[in-house]
Amino acid sequence: MPYSGQAMQQKALTDYIFTSESVSEGHPDKICDRISDAVLDLYLKADPYSRVACETLVTTDTVVIAGETRGPESVTKDDIEQAARDAIKKIGYDQEGFSYKTANVKIKLHAQSVDIAQGVDEGTGVDKDEGAGDQGIMFGYACKETDALMPAPLHYSHQILRRMAEDRQSGKLIGIEPDSKSQVTMEYKNDRPVGVKSVVVSTQHADGLSQDDVKDLVRPYIAEVLPEGWMPAEEELYVNPTGRFVIGGPVGDAGLTGRKIIVDTYGGAAPHGGGAFSGKDPTKVDRSAAYIARYLAKNVVAAGYAEGCTIQLSYAIGVSKPISVYLNTHGTGTAPETVIVDALQQLVDLRPRGIREHLKMNKPIYERTAAYGHFGRTPTDDGGFSWERTDLVDELQRIVG
Repeated sequence: MPYSGQAMQQKALTDYIFTSESVSEGHPDKICDRISDAVLDLYLKADPYSRVACETLVTTDTVVIAGETRGPESVTKDDIEQAARDAIKKIGYDQEGFSYKTANVKIKLHAQSVDIAQGVDEGTGVDKDEGAGDQGIMFGYACKETDALMPAPLHYSHQILRRMAEDRQSGKLIGIEPDSKSQVTMEYKNDRPVGVKSVVVSTQHADGLSQDDVKDLVRPYIAEVLPEGWMPAEEELYVNPTGRFVIGGPVGDAGLTGRKIIVDTYGGAAPHGGGAFSGKDPTKVDRSAAYIARYLAKNVVAAGYAEGCTIQLSYAIGVSKPISVYLNTHGTGTAPETVIVDALQQLVDLRPRGIREHLKMNKPIYERTAAYGHFGRTPTDDGGFSWERTDLVDELQRIVG
């Protein structure tokens, strides 16, 4: 049920075809996201109130880590380098041209700007709360297309690659290397997904495997993930359509943090404010406000007030309260949108500190978000993916009625 562009302003088509893509943890951009979040977790483990804005670049045999931090001196350059190497090792890169053992890791982190800090730090006196770490707009979305309340094309694109990665790392899937992409094209009738038209998977593989060999390895994962009866026709199953994908990862293409923001969110089925997530601590509303917006939208849908819900929040740097709160149920609402918005703001403090405390975000829980989507995941006992809880449903129903 995509609601982007003009569909936000007018009734969308009810029958259509829509596509979303995912990329694996071994994609060059995702390597960067993971390293940036590993550095963030390193700082938050040492001090939960550390400030981090970490960007990473990877290319052949090289990792460059740059950005701003404010945290304990106990976190050293050696610690940061080791965190990067550990992230690369967990992904599975020990190849000629890019290996956790031999990569040249360059660290160019420096102190957070005092001009930014003075607007973000909590002050004294009336209304001197923590300000937002930047201006910007953030969106959250949820819909009833899957049990995870996520758009179906993105959900299944993620699951195909995630299952392949799990078996690759366990040793069950031999011949497939870390760098992969997937793409699922779905058919919709009356705004509901009814089947899969085509699937594309491009995956790095061992030398010596033919295109047919790789297709035989990949096909079972597609069949496992898609609902029964949704497997596309064989001629609509595109695996390594160029025929060969041996050179991959940072050897084949440079990577940067934050270059897969649509993969990270809703696969193009909903708007995106433009800000990336990885490497940013919770004072950066690019991340924390996008997470709380997803949380609110998911609870609205889970409570039965909409088939699909988009929420937008906006902030000004140094100002604690949101500048605006917008909600759209796209014509599927079962209660007035103004009533729902008021109820949400009664239940959740949308100032940066309120968001952080409500979702318990000052924990080293971010490296695991770096691949296969920040949303549609399962909350964990240590507070990870807390924004995926639906614990507002009862109170929301009590207030809205």
